[in-house]
Amino acid sequence: MAFGVAFSVKANIGVSPISCVPYIYSLEYPLTIGETTILLNSLFVIIQIILLRKKYNLIQLVQLPAVIIFGYCIDITMSVTKNIDPSNYVEQFLLCLFSCVVLAFGIFLLIKTRLTYLPLEGLVIVIMQKFEKEFGKIKISMDSLMVTIGVISSFIFFEHLVGIGEGSIIAALSIGALIKFFSEKLFFIDTWLGNNTSKEEVKDQNTQYNDKFVITISREFGSGGREIGKCIAKELKIAFYDKDLIDLTAEKTGFTKEYIAQNEQKLTNSLLYDLYEQNYMYIHDELPPKDTLFLIQSKIIRDICSKESCVIVGRCANFILKDHLNCTNIFIHANKEYRKDKINNEYKTNLTFTDDDLNQSDEKRANYALHFTHKNWKDASNYHFTFDSSHGTLKENVKKVIGVIG
Repeated sequence: MAFGVAFSVKANIGVSPISCVPYIYSLEYPLTIGETTILLNSLFVIIQIILLRKKYNLIQLVQLPAVIIFGYCIDITMSVTKNIDPSNYVEQFLLCLFSCVVLAFGIFLLIKTRLTYLPLEGLVIVIMQKFEKEFGKIKISMDSLMVTIGVISSFIFFEHLVGIGEGSIIAALSIGALIKFFSEKLFFIDTWLGNNTSKEEVKDQNTQYNDKFVITISREFGSGGREIGKCIAKELKIAFYDKDLIDLTAEKTGFTKEYIAQNEQKLTNSLLYDLYEQNYMYIHDELPPKDTLFLIQSKIIRDICSKESCVIVGRCANFILKDHLNCTNIFIHANKEYRKDKINNEYKTNLTFTDDDLNQSDEKRANYALHFTHKNWKDASNYHFTFDSSHGTLKENVKKVIGVIG
């Protein structure tokens, strides 16, 4: 990690958000960047103690000796790399990229030891626990705060921007992704360190479905997919699952039903969520809420389908049950006029739906599927049967499906 910081300083096109404040203050005061790093991170530890008071876990004081060693390692690596002097922008850019790789690898190793957190991440966890906020949102806020303090300090001390530049943006966008890459490719380190893998997850992958049959229904909003699924279940005298899954997920996760209903099956932007999700790579055993919802719902769906035949609406069930040999996957769509008429006249919505609203709804469902399954939601090859519900009545559509599945 110290070498990563030193290389980013030598690149001279901007250091990472967490390093910008120590770097700027080391230029103004008779302190090394390692010493200012120690001071800043010690402040983070003190704030943790103030926030938690008697609830503070004393074992986390290990952050202090760790950050002291880290600080002096930065000074050592700054001395070792003192002769590195990129002669042009290309060399600066490449050194910046290399610094991100080295820093990410160092953080990855620290996370895998499970001994402690970086003090900033430790503070974020404390704030998350104290005020019941999402880790990712707090992490972004803290990184933004560090950059803001760095910008203000730069102009106060030097009257121009110092230590913050394109390199800072590169670090902010890439380090989390690099940690994730190392976690996926260097999984043997968990075994070497004796970190246990989730037995629950292994069990899920080998779920026995026996002779139960399942119908999954993916659908465009307003196509009537839920009504069709419910009628199919009634006709075949099997269980039907849609909103019931919200209740079951709430029981397993502790999230409110309202929160689950607002956050499941939709994702505003897959790329932005990927960037947001990277913040969780800085700590172990913590997942973004949407990922937690998906994993818990996946297990619930597998458990249900191992016990009974049923119809399941949405929630990427076609992907979750891809190993189910007796599963029929259906996609239901309809033209926009049909969907708008059904939504505005039959569904209990407060606003009148427009073409733009339909497009946004489709995009959110497509983004959700893309993020969690890496599949195109509307790709017909993901389903056994697709049809336009506007070309028939409810009874006719139900008859179509039953006829296909036999």
